[in-house]
Amino acid sequence: MRVFDCRPESKQVTEQVVEATGKKLEGFLQDVSKAFSISGKETFVLTTTDRRVIDDNVFDELEDGITLQLLRSADQELPAATQEHIKYVPHYYTLVQSGMYEYYASEGQKSLPYAFAELVDNSLSATASKEGLRTIEIRLLFDESQGKHAAVVLDNGCGMTSKQLNNWAVYRLSKFNRDNSTIHSDHSGYVRPAPVPRSLNSDISFFGVGGKQAVFYIGQSARIITKPAASPDVHEFVMSKEDFERKEKNKEDIYCGVIRNRKPGDCAHIVVEEELFLQALIAEEEDKESFTAVVITGIQSEHITYLKQHFDLWTRELAHIYHYYVHGIHGNDMRQSAKNVQKESNVDIQISLVEKSGKQSRRVNLRNVDNDMQTLYINSTSASFEFRAQAHGEATVEGLIRYHPFLYDRETYPQDPYASPGPADEEDDECEVFNPVGRGKRPIFECFWNGRLIPYTTVAEFEWCACPKKAGSVPAECYNRISGVLFTNDCFPVSTNKLTFMDLELQLRDRETIFTRVINGQDQRVKIQREFTTWMKECHEQYDKQIKFMGFQGVTTRSDISTKRLQYPWAQFSTIRWDGKMYKAGQHVKSVKTQPVIFGTIKEFLLYGDHEGDVFATGGYVQIAMQPKELYDEVRTIPIFKIDRQATAAAIKRNIEDELAKLPIELRVTWPEGNPWSDYATKPAGTPMGPIQVEILNKKGESISKLPVASNTAGRKFLMELKVIWHSPRGKIQTNSHIGVYSAKWDYWFKKMENLNKLGKYTLYLQTILNENNSSEWAGKQLPHYTLNFTLTEGDAETFSVVAVSSPVQVGAPFSLSLELKDEFGHPARPPSDLKTKLECSTLEVTHEGTAVNGTTFTIKGVRAKGSLKTKVHTLKVVLEGLKHDSQSVQISMLPGLPHTLRVLPEKELITVENRTAVSFKVEVLDEAKNITTHSKLIVRCQFAGVPEVPLEAVDCSNTGVGTLLGKPLQLKNVKAVQVITAEFDLPNHQGVACVQRKLCVLPSRNVTRVEVYRVEAQGDTPMVIMNLERIDWTAGDTLGSLFYKLYDEGEREIPITPELSQKVNWSANMKSGDVAMGRLPSVCVPTLAQGEQFYQVAFQGQPSVETSFIIVPRPDEPDCLKVTLRETSVRLGEVLGDINIELTDQYGNKTDALTAESVKTISVSADGLDKSSIVIKWQDSTQSVCVRGLRFIDCVPGQREVRFAWQHYEEFVRVRVNAGRPAKITIQDGPEMALQVLNGHGVDTTGLHSEGKASFTLTQVTAPKGEYQMEFRGKMSTSPISSPVLLLNVMPDPCKPVNLTVDYDTSALFYAGGTFPVFTVTVVSEDGGAVRNINPAGVSMLLWKGQATGQRPPPEASTLKCGKPKKTEKEECLYFRDKVIPDRVGKYTVQFVLSVDTTNTIWSNQHIISVVPSKAVKLVPETPPATPVVSNNNVLANRTLVESLWLKIMDEYNNPAGEDYSGQVRVSLKNPAGCSQKDLPLFEGKASTATYQLTNGEAHIENLALAENSPGCDGTEYILIFQADILELTPFELPFRFYNDVENQRQMSALTKKKDCLSISIEVYRSLFDTNNQLISELKGQVQLAESKEKQLKSEIQKSGLGCTFSTISAIGDLINQKRAEMEHIKRQPRRTCSVPDPFRTSPDVLGKVAHLAKVEEDDAAKVISWHLLGDMDCVVTVTTAAARKIYDDTHGRQQVMPLETVFWKCSARPLPHIRNGMNTFPPVGNPVFARDLLIFPQYADKCQMVFGSLLGDTILIDDLDSANHYRKGVVQSKSQCPTLLTRQGDRIRSNGKFGGLQNKAPPIEKLRGHVFGAPLPKEYDAACRHVELLQQYRGTLEKCQAVQADYAAHVEYLQSPEMQQKERELREQRKELQDIEKKLASTPVRAPLSSAVKRAQAHSEGEPSRAPSKRARLKPCRLLD
Repeated sequence: MRVFDCRPESKQVTEQVVEATGKKLEGFLQDVSKAFSISGKETFVLTTTDRRVIDDNVFDELEDGITLQLLRSADQELPAATQEHIKYVPHYYTLVQSGMYEYYASEGQKSLPYAFAELVDNSLSATASKEGLRTIEIRLLFDESQGKHAAVVLDNGCGMTSKQLNNWAVYRLSKFNRDNSTIHSDHSGYVRPAPVPRSLNSDISFFGVGGKQAVFYIGQSARIITKPAASPDVHEFVMSKEDFERKEKNKEDIYCGVIRNRKPGDCAHIVVEEELFLQALIAEEEDKESFTAVVITGIQSEHITYLKQHFDLWTRELAHIYHYYVHGIHGNDMRQSAKNVQKESNVDIQISLVEKSGKQSRRVNLRNVDNDMQTLYINSTSASFEFRAQAHGEATVEGLIRYHPFLYDRETYPQDPYASPGPADEEDDECEVFNPVGRGKRPIFECFWNGRLIPYTTVAEFEWCACPKKAGSVPAECYNRISGVLFTNDCFPVSTNKLTFMDLELQLRDRETIFTRVINGQDQRVKIQREFTTWMKECHEQYDKQIKFMGFQGVTTRSDISTKRLQYPWAQFSTIRWDGKMYKAGQHVKSVKTQPVIFGTIKEFLLYGDHEGDVFATGGYVQIAMQPKELYDEVRTIPIFKIDRQATAAAIKRNIEDELAKLPIELRVTWPEGNPWSDYATKPAGTPMGPIQVEILNKKGESISKLPVASNTAGRKFLMELKVIWHSPRGKIQTNSHIGVYSAKWDYWFKKMENLNKLGKYTLYLQTILNENNSSEWAGKQLPHYTLNFTLTEGDAETFSVVAVSSPVQVGAPFSLSLELKDEFGHPARPPSDLKTKLECSTLEVTHEGTAVNGTTFTIKGVRAKGSLKTKVHTLKVVLEGLKHDSQSVQISMLPGLPHTLRVLPEKELITVENRTAVSFKVEVLDEAKNITTHSKLIVRCQFAGVPEVPLEAVDCSNTGVGTLLGKPLQLKNVKAVQVITAEFDLPNHQGVACVQRKLCVLPSRNVTRVEVYRVEAQGDTPMVIMNLERIDWTAGDTLGSLFYKLYDEGEREIPITPELSQKVNWSANMKSGDVAMGRLPSVCVPTLAQGEQFYQVAFQGQPSVETSFIIVPRPDEPDCLKVTLRETSVRLGEVLGDINIELTDQYGNKTDALTAESVKTISVSADGLDKSSIVIKWQDSTQSVCVRGLRFIDCVPGQREVRFAWQHYEEFVRVRVNAGRPAKITIQDGPEMALQVLNGHGVDTTGLHSEGKASFTLTQVTAPKGEYQMEFRGKMSTSPISSPVLLLNVMPDPCKPVNLTVDYDTSALFYAGGTFPVFTVTVVSEDGGAVRNINPAGVSMLLWKGQATGQRPPPEASTLKCGKPKKTEKEECLYFRDKVIPDRVGKYTVQFVLSVDTTNTIWSNQHIISVVPSKAVKLVPETPPATPVVSNNNVLANRTLVESLWLKIMDEYNNPAGEDYSGQVRVSLKNPAGCSQKDLPLFEGKASTATYQLTNGEAHIENLALAENSPGCDGTEYILIFQADILELTPFELPFRFYNDVENQRQMSALTKKKDCLSISIEVYRSLFDTNNQLISELKGQVQLAESKEKQLKSEIQKSGLGCTFSTISAIGDLINQKRAEMEHIKRQPRRTCSVPDPFRTSPDVLGKVAHLAKVEEDDAAKVISWHLLGDMDCVVTVTTAAARKIYDDTHGRQQVMPLETVFWKCSARPLPHIRNGMNTFPPVGNPVFARDLLIFPQYADKCQMVFGSLLGDTILIDDLDSANHYRKGVVQSKSQCPTLLTRQGDRIRSNGKFGGLQNKAPPIEKLRGHVFGAPLPKEYDAACRHVELLQQYRGTLEKCQAVQADYAAHVEYLQSPEMQQKERELREQRKELQDIEKKLASTPVRAPLSSAVKRAQAHSEGEPSRAPSKRARLKPCRLLD
């Protein structure tokens, strides 16, 4: 015990521990005195801390470790504070009652399933690393014979060691601070599992609390039996409330116990009879590698009752909690489409309940529970929306929203079994909607933590998925059709009992939480709200199947709604589909539960919202026009569900007709004065009409005067409106209008009408109207009316008028005058027979021939007028004697008449004219009155008889009648004296006009007609005349002078030469005027070459021009020099030069004949090193020249040599190049430093062939396996070899050459008929085994054909499919064939893929055999369609037989047998037609209403199915046999048949039925044909429109591109394409700088190429200096990956330098030049500085190339010259900035350290870079031409396609209009009409009087019900043609 000295004299409180064990109080006080040095005289007391004095009784009750105080007295004050040591170990109630509060606070639900869930959590964690099946069992052992009730939770997990079992027993020892190892060094701590989908990591045994709470909530004792996998021992630990009470009672340490370690199966410690069940449990241990069992006993009685009575409920809740652990990440999707791809989970949770003996135990596997909420959610969803939320740190939530559509009349959102039912809907029970509100006010999201349900936490919604406040594109009710799930990881805290989250919703609503959509497992950073709204809209449009509103008509506003916000918008529709029925506008309907009941016609359907097109909705409104409209002109709007769906059309029609009988129907018209006008009567104009009396009659013949409407009768009286309409030529004109009021005495009365005097047709209208609004209609129908048609004609003629004369009139030409006669009203009238005619005119002579009458027109014929046309207009008076008004005047215009005579001016008899001068004549054409006239083809011709030199002349006088002839000069030949010729004038087109003649006297011309050239050598010599074209021989180079000329006229008279006369010669441009005046010509210089002939001409330039010419032939001059001609200018040492020719020429090089054969002897040849002994000189007779042969040089240095040729005093020197002799060896210049790299199948280029002894070789193709080879150059001279070197050649596989196709697809997939193939992934494999990139997808095809492979190639009928585009997440080098439709017929099919490399090379894949299996069984159908049976109910079995033999099979939707694995029964029943009662339904044999047949392997044989004798049934009625299978949900097969009561009707109707079946089949064939043709027409028309649209688009692009014109023909486009290609080739052939560095690696995978080929530079100077600066890197190969670089390094044995991009550090920077700071220049730079990298042009891989050259060049700057560079560097450095390397366009370099100068800083000439230089880009014109070619090719292809589809369309249209197709259309119409007639006969077959026996049967079965008429069968639906 602890004792504190608290006496007042103590300076401080001291503490001593005094042992009290086994002592009495006296001995203890002595020990205290001794410990505190208290003398025997001192007094003190010992008290407890609560001042209770210690005596013997108190001392015995003291516990060890208590604190005592040493005081002077019991009431003494403490001098200082003391410390009392206590123990506050939790009471064991903390443990045994820990679960009571946790699970009682369970929101009103039964929490027992959640307690079991804590134990299942531990089992899931224990089996997390288990391979194979993870088994968890819950055994409820309630068999009292085996001991007390117990619950066992057993798993096959990893088990627990004794240390782990001890940790489990410690309350609140979480997994984060457990030490699971006995040895401290083995402790590794908690390791968080890696992230997995849906966080299903089984890491849910978390806090060290739930297991203890659960076992003591369920019972009062827990036994833990476990065996770890690595231990042979079983560890067993017991914890119970009874043990805690015992320890407390015995004052033992409560929180301590023992773990029993034993061998498996050892149950020796089980001795209590109440735990006999443990023996069986322990016996199971021997075969288990590891396990853990939690045995709970002392279960509360109320728990036992709940577990028994609600077994399905709490197991269902457990299935909900662990839904995704049991079924996997996709959940329990039981739909067929999901089963094919569902991957089963390996978690198996089983629950069993064993009760007393004799009672069957109950077992359930949670995997088989199909009614938990998540299963209901999953299987009722149609689409899902996945998203992910990222909160703080690693806190991640995977979300899923599901859409549960509305299906026709119900919501598919699953009902929550725990939700209390809401109040009953007060709406009409006949339109009840199942689950009308969907989700209602329930939250959207259930929350799962590490894959298990947290039941008491839900999330109502997020802002982005909540229903918007404003109406949008998605109806508000759609937001009640979504459910959701949130899957969180363990970063979100939960309560220790895992019933609630702590702050999940707060974290998710935090602004920093990021929501992303997940598509195909990839996060998409999009606007989540917009994506969700789009998804909701798609779901609503695709999956909601409500009342389908069809036939959208527009949007309207409803003013009948009081709430303004609901008045608009309302969508209008014409049709709905509801409950399997169609309701259309115009259909008669009846309302139900309305006051009053409405009969009417559907006007339209209304749906609130802004909709377009067909839409589904849960309800709406219908507008009904009440019927009969004549009585109820009103439209009512009611909800759609108030339409009476049971009302028949006949009943509605009958009600409407009864009401219609009260309405007025006709008018009765009478004529009181007995002067009736009949219909279509004819009367003279002005005849009076009337009076008229009118009565209004109804259907009963009663006279009425007002509308018989029940309401408001006073204001709806009838008025009678009379109208007379004249049908004039200008339209209808109303002439009379009156309104008649009803009178009881005379009804409706109209007075006489006397104003009818217009001719034509008239109509009298009598129309009933209403007095309130003058309307002639009531309720949309016209009120009774009467129509009378009559005609009024003309009276007698009294006056006339002259119809306009067709002016003008020709003189003497006959014409007619038409006169129109009229009556008194001005109407045309017939003329009387005694009319006399007279014509008068003061200026003309007028006559006529006679008259004629035609109707009301009087014509005067043959009128002729003659006279002088001095005035244009003449007045003609017409008199008709016998009329009241008998005269009229008319103005006529006259024109000249036809040609009559010809006048020629002048009118002289002889006219004198000089030859070659002009003479003219004026001609006039006159009519018979001497007026100048015009006429068509009025051509006057003039011709000269016997003078062929003068051409025929003509003038056209058609327009004026006047013309002039012979305006051109006469051109007569050889007029040496006076000649007389005759000119004759005539009109060839008017033979009746006489011709006119004139004589002409022609004199010789005085113009120059001849030039004469002559030569006078000296004065006084006789002139030598040079004749025309005379040949003259003259010495070459000499001059021919002293030339003169003379001029002569046509009469050979010499003409004096004057300056005005112009002459011209062709050998001199300038002629002196003085010489010309004297008749002198310039001298002629003869050419220096003595070859050919020279033409010379002298011409007089006058009218006409005259010329003369001569020819000079040059001849050689005297010899002057030798001419030596060499055939070859070079020769090898020791070889003979070719033949040499020697000629002697004059001074101009003309060959002379001075050399002869004798001259050979005196010709000499000499030169240095010349071998004269071999020279031979010969004379050549053929060429008259000397030939020198055998010229050879020996023993001299190669180079130029002069050779001398001499003869007499003539000599000539020529130069000959002497070259080296025969080759002796071969050397390689500029050989490669490493082995040449070449791809297999490719070639190698070297240099070209040169005259200096250099040669190049082009290896066009090298084919060899991969490896290193030697390449030898072999030389040979004749037969002697030349030594040659060896090069290394490294052959590499071609990565771009395809050699094989690999195909990958899901081989485990099933191929359902009509479904979709899995994705076929095709990889084109190259020679190096990698995938070939940039394969044209159009070259790869998928071939599919039925049957197995018969060879390596597909059959011709194989269908070809093309690949699609890869998705973003898929590999670009692969080709994907997706969404390909599987054939709809089952069987074996073969799939093969082919790659077309070119026109001759193809690569085939292996053939893959697939089996197409039937899809889902959907219907029961016959093998062959049976005929429609016709039976009767007599006693002959054959007449009663419905089916003799019929095979039915289970088929899928494509008619494939799909029932091989199904057997059952087929039940045959009868369907009752409309109009017959159930009692009239026929019965089968045995008086049975159904018949059953066996269904085996999907087939059923129906045979001998017959009706019973005297079977009931309505005579002539069509019934339907229904064949229904009892398995699956198959569409039954329905077979209609006709039933008759007598054999005669049966026989007749049987024949009609057979004929009807044949016609139906034929009509269906025709319909299919026409539908197919119409569909083809529609498709072709669409193709034509698409092609034309594409053509217009390309035309516009071509015009915009600068071509400037379009082309209408394909050939023209082809010509332009060829022209553009020629331009491109021309541009490409233009010389430009190119890079000659070989680059064999460029086509390899992940290789960009060598640095020298990656960029181009436009400027030559810049290209040279940058290439030199990067000379060491130009040969470097740039790769994308290190692996590709390593591969090249290995292939070249390390000799090739490489540079992988993924190891290059480069930071993109927009940093300006160093002299620019803050956007301003720090100093004025000179020399145009620019970054060198900015001058590079990248044809490919621009981004990657920027990294490459950014790394190689850095900030290197290019500047103009060295001075500018030094100035720039100085300015940058003085600005305190780092200056990079500077390059100059002159080739200098200043390094970044400032050093320049020397050969290492000076670029050599570009030629010395040996091709290691950047190439120049193609000019911009090349790119423009490429663009033009591309556009033109597209346009040509589009134009060809457009013409092709237009031709196809026209051909098909022509085919549809062909006689053959028209004949088929006629046949179809005839067959339809015949089928309708047969159906009418079948439907209207009269019922014969039944026999007495039939009457008795009818009475026995009908029980007095009246007979009903049989209903008509539905007519054949009309063929719907496609547009």
